Amino acid sequence: MNTSYYFRRSISILLLIISMNQSFGQPCKEIVGYYPNWQWYDRNKLVNPLSINYSKYTILNYCFFVPNADGTISSHDPWADENLLLGQIDWASGGYVPNTSIVERAHAHGVKILPSIGGWTLSYNFPSIAADPLKRQQFANSCVNLIQTYNFDGIDLDWEYPGYAPHNGTVQDKANFNLLLSAVRTAIDNYGQTVGKDMLLTAAVGAAQEKMEHVDWPVAAEYLDIINVMSYDYFGTWDNITNHNAPLNAPAQGDPLFNLAASIDLLTNTYGVSPGKITAGLAFYGRTAKTSGTPGLHVTSTGLADNTTFAADEGTPLYYNVLQSMNQFDYHWDPLAKSPYLTGKNGLNTFVSFDNVESIELKAQHIVEMNLRGAIIWEITGDYTETSPGSGIIANTPLVNKLNAVFCNYSPSTNSNNEISIFNHEFLVYPNPGIDRVRIQSNKLASFELIIQDLMGRKITSFSIIESDFFEFDCSNLPSGPYLINIFNDSFSHKSSLIISH
Repeated sequence: MNTSYYFRRSISILLLIISMNQSFGQPCKEIVGYYPNWQWYDRNKLVNPLSINYSKYTILNYCFFVPNADGTISSHDPWADENLLLGQIDWASGGYVPNTSIVERAHAHGVKILPSIGGWTLSYNFPSIAADPLKRQQFANSCVNLIQTYNFDGIDLDWEYPGYAPHNGTVQDKANFNLLLSAVRTAIDNYGQTVGKDMLLTAAVGAAQEKMEHVDWPVAAEYLDIINVMSYDYFGTWDNITNHNAPLNAPAQGDPLFNLAASIDLLTNTYGVSPGKITAGLAFYGRTAKTSGTPGLHVTSTGLADNTTFAADEGTPLYYNVLQSMNQFDYHWDPLAKSPYLTGKNGLNTFVSFDNVESIELKAQHIVEMNLRGAIIWEITGDYTETSPGSGIIANTPLVNKLNAVFCNYSPSTNSNNEISIFNHEFLVYPNPGIDRVRIQSNKLASFELIIQDLMGRKITSFSIIESDFFEFDCSNLPSGPYLINIFNDSFSHKSSLIISH
């Protein structure tokens, strides 16, 4: 038998099975996905306008554009912007290949797309622009030009942050932010009327109270259609102890307001912002910290990220890279913060805070319970897993799949104690692809049967697990290729795909 043909055919069947299990309906709440243009280059341009699963989002925020000192707006990466926003260049005939731009593809799927202006490294000019009437108007006009050039559906402002002194912020920013919003709102609405289209004005805002205090919320909220709360980066290498990047609830140590639930409570109950305008931020990435001794949660940090284990992401690993490194770590769950974390094994003094399917599920439930508009994702490419590293074939988007599932199926009345998952058991299979050994991690203790099958449904091997949340098996004798894992008992069943690659 031609084994390479069989392997390719098996991969095709596996991808068909995966695709049949994905939801293709539009999201039931707002899901705003940030797409950074620099991620286009990553993994040999794996996540591109043709491969993005637009059915998972309602809005895509394309980032970032540069607010210049004179109020004009410019590209940060002209080559990426041309290819992504106008389409693949038609070198033979000139122009661009139709239906290859992220704007065209998004609109074809009923998804709006906005340019995000600013960001952490490009916010220094906002204070002076907002303070000057001529620069404000120039900026507003430039927003209209940007919309016209690329057929955007509005503007997303990412000023990080009004009043933030390290980025040239002043106490006048609070009033000037209103003036900037007013100028942009007026300009894009006037343009929208000429083309018969409603324009969106959204803004990314800080999740900490010290950032919220510099925004005049009653006024700002009137100008904004959506307020994107960046509820992540609460803790990191800038802290003396290890802690969670994006906890749902307050951890045992650290500022008790540094968590998603507290940020949303502040914005709604203290500052009076309507929940219907708020989207809560979800991190599809993690943060690492090196420890001088045994790694753990709330232990002394050296203040350095692990730039060796996660060199590709400079110590801030995207979710798919966390999954690929699982065999170097022990997995833990913090029941207070409702967050997972990893600790290095075999002398690897690294702490990893990240979000997984279970923590995203709980955050999505909280968003539903608080009647928020929805969620933002920073950023979508971290969730695109491959059938095997470097395969160039997208296997799944597990985090946004879970987000959509909760938004479309969860009702607080069906989960009175807010602790029991609507999907009673979640299992993490890692590393995947597996080489010699594969782990099965459950979110709770259980007894279950585990059967490994080929793609024809034939049993390869099976195991019985008694009251455990962890199981490891030797796969070194299994031929390379795709397999199905069937996990079940009398009350639940779970199926996963697995690639063996020796």
